[in-house]
Amino acid sequence: MSNESSGNGSKIIIGLLIVALIGSWIYFNSSKTELITQNEVKVATIDSAKSVIQSEFIAASAKVDSLTQQNTQLSGDLLEKTTQIQKLKANIGSILKKKDATDKELEEAKTMIADLNGKVAGLVADLGKAQAENKELTAKNQDLTNQNSTLNTNLNSTTKEKERLQDIGSTLHASTFSIVSLRVREDGTERKTNNAKRANTIRLAFQIDKNKITPSGAQDLYVCITTPDGKPISDGGNITTREEGVKAFSNKITVQYEQNAVLPVSYDVKNSGKFIEGEYKVEVYNNGFKIGEGKTSLRKGLF
Repeated sequence: MSNESSGNGSKIIIGLLIVALIGSWIYFNSSKTELITQNEVKVATIDSAKSVIQSEFIAASAKVDSLTQQNTQLSGDLLEKTTQIQKLKANIGSILKKKDATDKELEEAKTMIADLNGKVAGLVADLGKAQAENKELTAKNQDLTNQNSTLNTNLNSTTKEKERLQDIGSTLHASTFSIVSLRVREDGTERKTNNAKRANTIRLAFQIDKNKITPSGAQDLYVCITTPDGKPISDGGNITTREEGVKAFSNKITVQYEQNAVLPVSYDVKNSGKFIEGEYKVEVYNNGFKIGEGKTSLRKGLF
């Protein structure tokens, strides 16, 4: 009986050990399965978070690339901000390229993406402000250009007007006209006559008035004589006048003018043909302008 009881006790102990071993195996197997499941869930969660961050980064990068392509000639503060944005973009990209990026790194990348979006928005605002200022500056520059053009036009007009007035002002003026018809004989003796058949010379006398603008020196005077029938006595050629166009002149007189002084002038005009009765018109020109005129009449005579 004693041996039999002892054998039964041993069997019971062995049975209990087997049960315990099986229970332990089941417990450890169950724990391992749970741990694996937790790790798989954790990896899936990390991958999902990384995927969301990656999507946000792609969207932010697209904004950066578009902004950079549209503004290739930035300088100063705007260029510095663009450089900072590119560096931040590179840092985020380096984190997301890691296959084993930690939760902390992904959270840091997410924070940097938010910062990146903020910097991009700020740069867009700055660019808009700069473009508005450039537009305003361009408008002001155009306005200044227009004003400058108007000033130049006015200056040119003023200069031309000044030159015109100076040109007119420097033109001599003749006064105190005296026109006498003469009979000049071969021995040099002369006699006044208003007889058309007897007269062979017209003596023109006048004075050049004072002029403060005209410089001292030689001045050309052109004498134009028109006969009673409207024909010019032309032995000298033609001149171009300022108001009457081309005109035939009878004689060219060169005088030595002294600035701001009166200069008396006397000149004889001889007619190679015969004088006819009627009124003779004498005009004097200088610098293309008529500076004085006078008239004399010859009557019909038998001798």
